[in-house]
Amino acid sequence: MSARTHTRPHPAPRGGVDTRLPWWALALPVLAFVALLALVLNPSDAHAAAGEPAITHLVERARQLMAR
Repeated sequence: MSARTHTRPHPAPRGGVDTRLPWWALALPVLAFVALLALVLNPSDAHAAAGEPAITHLVERARQLMAR
């Protein structure tokens, strides 16, 4: 009974890595950056969400307590 001989694996090809990204992998971060940049340049378009008076009062009270 003969033993199998192990063949050497093929060497990895030399050169650059060929990786392709889908179009949205670049488009979504660019879109988010442009949207945030537009808000920074024109803050009048950014409106704070109206909170309930009870939550606003609670946050204000917490701020006052921490300021002491």
